Amino acid sequence: MITRKDIHKDFTDKIKVIDGGICAVSKVKVAGVRDGKYGVSIIVCKNSDVAGVFTSNKVIAAPVEYTKNTIEDGKLSAIIANSGNANCFTGDQGVFDCEATVEIISKIFEIPKTEIATASTGVIGRKMPMDIITRLINQASEVLENSNNASINAAKAIMTTDTVYKHASIEVTLGNNQKVKIGGICKGTGMIAPNMGTMLCFIATDAIADQKILKESLKKAVDDSFNMVIVDGDESTNDTVLFFANGESKNSILVNNKINGSDIDRNFQEGLNVLCKDLAKQMAQDGEGATKFIEVEVRGAKSKSDAQIASKSVVKSPLVKSAVFGGDPNWGRIVAAVGYSGAYMDPDDITIAISSNDNLVDLVLDGEILAFEGTANLENAELIMKEKSIKIIIDLKNGKYNAIAYGCDLTYDYVKINAEYTT
Repeated sequence: MITRKDIHKDFTDKIKVIDGGICAVSKVKVAGVRDGKYGVSIIVCKNSDVAGVFTSNKVIAAPVEYTKNTIEDGKLSAIIANSGNANCFTGDQGVFDCEATVEIISKIFEIPKTEIATASTGVIGRKMPMDIITRLINQASEVLENSNNASINAAKAIMTTDTVYKHASIEVTLGNNQKVKIGGICKGTGMIAPNMGTMLCFIATDAIADQKILKESLKKAVDDSFNMVIVDGDESTNDTVLFFANGESKNSILVNNKINGSDIDRNFQEGLNVLCKDLAKQMAQDGEGATKFIEVEVRGAKSKSDAQIASKSVVKSPLVKSAVFGGDPNWGRIVAAVGYSGAYMDPDDITIAISSNDNLVDLVLDGEILAFEGTANLENAELIMKEKSIKIIIDLKNGKYNAIAYGCDLTYDYVKINAEYTT
């Protein structure tokens, strides 16, 4: 859940957390139903503008290819998403199944097939159980509504190994004092690594924005959120984030005076950033088998890229993740992960600290180890490592750039889950 500390002090009076999830946006109707391991979510958002970002895996699922083509003209009226089967590595049949599901949605809601996106998550390399999916589509179409519960049900229906549903919503006061809303749902717990990870995410806004503006805004938000989440380092074949605007608020997010070269309202962009980071953190916290949430902040990097690759290297490291699971404040593993990341660094300058809640302990200061056996630093660090949420702070002290990556510990249950769940 988004809290006040997640919002930069310059925007605390501009961004308000509200209920509703994706249904916080007026005229967006959704539904979600399940039958065992299979689920279907339907989102109806007639006459919306849309932009999307997708997996960079060279093995691309049929629904990803289909949706890429569908949204090329920037128009969207519905999304049909299913869980339990990824419809990936399924050849021509996978494409036919996408077309079949779109045909059903088109007939039920009288929507052009060219304005319907598809998304899937689940087992790779298995044919779609179209009899089950068709039945679930028909069931979901009968309970479509705009409500907080509907948003929750839609989020639940696309869960696979997720243990909790994930949704969020905010209201943003624009620079001209007009208000718009942004809401979204997502899923994802495993096969999560840059760029994005077995994740589906659907975000709506009632602002006025065309595809070009939505694409620019979404890219900025994704770069610092979904692209910074690592659960296990495996990149999915089905990653899909769709961001659509129905214009119901009658308020545009364009500004007359560019700020930092952008036409996008600064408050809106920050609001979208906050929402996407919250959804990304919800995924990391629900990582397969996870017992602890890890946040790695790199400060003082020579470039933005260096900050990103260093933070992701640490949060991705199996040795660091295992140490966190075992409650070991292992600065050696942390500095090693920074060292092989490719980021510019000098071991004599690095400072490493860990924190949880309001407690912070330096492990290394300017290259000097402080948390030796028998020291108060080590004792306090070991206490922090028992917490459920741990932040690792690394200051490279050779620049002005920062980045934060999100992940979780590596546990026995991760192996158990993935040994038992076919992917």
